[in-house]
Amino acid sequence: MSAATRTEPADTLAAGIRAGLPLVLPTLLIGGSFGVAATTAGWGDVAPVVMSVIVFSGAAQFATLSVLVAGGGALTAIAAATLITLRFLALGVAIGPSMRGGPLRRAVEGWTITDASLILARTGEARYGPSRLVGSFLPQFFGWTLGTLAGVVAGGQIADPDRYGIDALFPAFFCYLLAGELADPASRRTAAAAGLIALALIPVAPPGVPVIAACVAVFAGRLRG
Repeated sequence: MSAATRTEPADTLAAGIRAGLPLVLPTLLIGGSFGVAATTAGWGDVAPVVMSVIVFSGAAQFATLSVLVAGGGALTAIAAATLITLRFLALGVAIGPSMRGGPLRRAVEGWTITDASLILARTGEARYGPSRLVGSFLPQFFGWTLGTLAGVVAGGQIADPDRYGIDALFPAFFCYLLAGELADPASRRTAAAAGLIALALIPVAPPGVPVIAACVAVFAGRLRG
């Protein structure tokens, strides 16, 4: 057995959980901010938590909330969230050859794919461990869900959310996501073009449409690149 083989990460549930533990705090905090924002936006106590359990996507959830808070319709919010999460198709293709079992098992394991868990599930060159994937997902899932629940409880006690900067959570979250995608000039050009399209449409288009148009521009830029 080579030294490279001996040092490859183990594909076990326990190893994945250990790798994912450092992500508990950030997902807890961001989940909490979503819970506060959703509750103060009038979503009630149950809907934000159910959405975090089922959807489990910060980008999609904040996009949906942003569109609805701005006055957009449900279909527009769903379209924006769907476009934002289409990247998971590419992630699924990347890990697909490493999956085991039948369609049901592969579907359940596929649900645990996040940007972070895919990175932590890597066990070698172009190889991923399904058990490690699920293990690294679990700390993130519980952190996000418990954070949302805590945010819902806290949000119910806040009479004036704007006073605490709740209205700044949406742009701050998306700026954080954007910062990690601007490593190369092509990405920066695509982001700039999408931003200009959104800015041009905001004064004249219904809420949510600028987000959808910007997402379409990003996909077009990626395809050309």
